Amino acid sequence: MPTADQPDPSVITVVGIGADGWPGLAEQARASIMEAEVLFGSARQLDLIPDEVSATRVTWPSPLLPALDGLLAEHAGRRRCVLASGDPLLSGIGTTLVRRYGTASVRVLPTVSSATLARARLGWSFEETEVVSSVARSVHRVSRALAPGRRVLVLSADAATPAEIARVLTDRGYGSSAVTVLENLGGSDERRLHGTARDWPHPPGAALNVVAIECHADQDAPLYGIAACLPDDAFEHDGQLTKRDLRASALARLAPVPGQLLADIGAGAGSVAIEWCRAHPANRALAIERDPVRAERITRNATHLGVPDVRVITGRAPQDVPGDERPDAIFLGGGVSAPGMVETCLRWLAPGGRLVAHGVTVESEAVLVEAYRIHGGELTRISVEHATALGGYTGWQPARTVTQYHLRRDRA
Repeated sequence: MPTADQPDPSVITVVGIGADGWPGLAEQARASIMEAEVLFGSARQLDLIPDEVSATRVTWPSPLLPALDGLLAEHAGRRRCVLASGDPLLSGIGTTLVRRYGTASVRVLPTVSSATLARARLGWSFEETEVVSSVARSVHRVSRALAPGRRVLVLSADAATPAEIARVLTDRGYGSSAVTVLENLGGSDERRLHGTARDWPHPPGAALNVVAIECHADQDAPLYGIAACLPDDAFEHDGQLTKRDLRASALARLAPVPGQLLADIGAGAGSVAIEWCRAHPANRALAIERDPVRAERITRNATHLGVPDVRVITGRAPQDVPGDERPDAIFLGGGVSAPGMVETCLRWLAPGGRLVAHGVTVESEAVLVEAYRIHGGELTRISVEHATALGGYTGWQPARTVTQYHLRRDRA
């Protein structure tokens, strides 16, 4: 059994280290590194540790995640210490380790994060700043956060990230946004670069950087609210689209909860899956569409609208859906009248999950009425009319009436 002076080797210690390196570490963090028998980190992080630290140094491979478990297991029984940037639980390795091994097996010693340092340099408050990570993720995730007057910090993947973000902002109608790149925050070579997205003048600099954006919309930029339903013309589509009024009703019943999974079956343009993911950055979605052309269109829409992590599956439900996860919500926008489809969805739902299904034909409505008779729930007919020109006057043009079925599965 380990003593108070001898750390438990089964516990992995994660130490956050800033650009200022060893001098900026607290005494407890230094002691943990000195006591380690194996030290894991990037080449840059390991170079910040003085030579008197005798631990075996292991540089993370790329890609890291496939090799992570094997590397840690290879050194099981030895005192292991992992170096991370700043706050290891801010889009860092600490989050991955805690998820894999649990809080009892991972001890985290953070230092000031790069996001906190950036806010301090800029005078931006926590409440008014959104943080987006592009580390091992797409830079297009920043699109979700864009709105006039918003302040956004992007944790960069490398030196090329600032220019990539500038291109995304320009493409999305935010080319006049003020962009500040803060390099090597806390280090002796800290540097700050300024410009606008449309005319970003700087070549790639330091790999360790944070991009700060003060959002300014161009005159013709579309206005997309963070949690509001998007206008129909925000989506590229061929007519197979859940229109905004119906989408709003469906999402109100699907009830996006942070971190939960939606399956959008017969996704068409992917509008419901995209709106679900835009509601919170932790939300996840599967968009299942049998038409390969439409499936590619969903990917483009998701990327353009800031949620590039929407998983698009080209196939048919239920046979082509993954069986390893049970969704918390299912939107059935197509295929309602397929034999057994509603029952299959109800079996697939996680406990407490929500099903919303739309039917526009007599046949699909009959299926939903029968589901309502057997399972209960909520059955609604939605009719929407829009004002359009009628000769020299204005008249009401009705859209096709939709029958909406909503059921929440028991938690038991």
